[in-house]
Amino acid sequence: MVVSDIREKSKRVALVIQYLGTHFHGWQRQQSGRTVQGEIEKAIAAVLGDRVAISGAGRTDSGVHAAAQVAHFNATGPIPAEKWATILNNSLPDDILIRASAGVSSDWHACFSALWRRYRYTFYTDKRPNLFIQPFCWHYYHQPLSETRMQQALDPLLGRHHLAAFRRAGSPRKHSWVSIQAAECKRDGAFIRIEIQADGFLYGMVRLLVGLLVEVGNGTRSPSNFTDIWVNQRRELVKYSAPAKGLCLLRVGYEEFPFTREVWYDTQPTFIFNS
Repeated sequence: MVVSDIREKSKRVALVIQYLGTHFHGWQRQQSGRTVQGEIEKAIAAVLGDRVAISGAGRTDSGVHAAAQVAHFNATGPIPAEKWATILNNSLPDDILIRASAGVSSDWHACFSALWRRYRYTFYTDKRPNLFIQPFCWHYYHQPLSETRMQQALDPLLGRHHLAAFRRAGSPRKHSWVSIQAAECKRDGAFIRIEIQADGFLYGMVRLLVGLLVEVGNGTRSPSNFTDIWVNQRRELVKYSAPAKGLCLLRVGYEEFPFTREVWYDTQPTFIFNS
């Protein structure tokens, strides 16, 4: 009877999470090193008096930010699902924020129910440094970057492709097939933003892709050469990974999602000034 009562009180809670990745060793809990998952699980345990595992939609790398990461956990007790955001924000460190919390069905899963993830990478191209944007951009000013050439290189990525050329070693994933739903490059004054949306991402994929793409932007490679490299799986030619600080997990899409658009859709502010 006691076990039955506990099960009845158990609820699945979904979270929309923002974090500044600068001082984290990524999302995933580790034996050593500060992680986002570890900090949130510690805050939940302080409330429930017991350790609870949370599952995230994506495992961001060390130094990568998130504007609307999504996670869920199962909790027992009287706390309403929508109250968890406020409760956790009272004890979480300043570089993590829960935008909102809500109850979801017991079979809803932050990772496996996701239809797509969208990442944004930001360049700052003015020669003069700016302290206030430094933590969120790759300050690339040595050579001009052509957003037109980079968009030409991105266009052939749309669709389902084998992208082993943009996969770092150490990934547990069994294959390198990815369905790219959007790949966009836009300039706004001194800023260039690349946004890529896919059903899933390989380990280190976006940073490796951007590291090669910048060679297209500065004229070192042609757009067609960029395509030849990933089509022919020439991983040895992808030598550089873009800095983590320019990358942000922008949002995650679901067929059923309990949050309003204002909570999760486009919550990373963009810099728009011209230098």
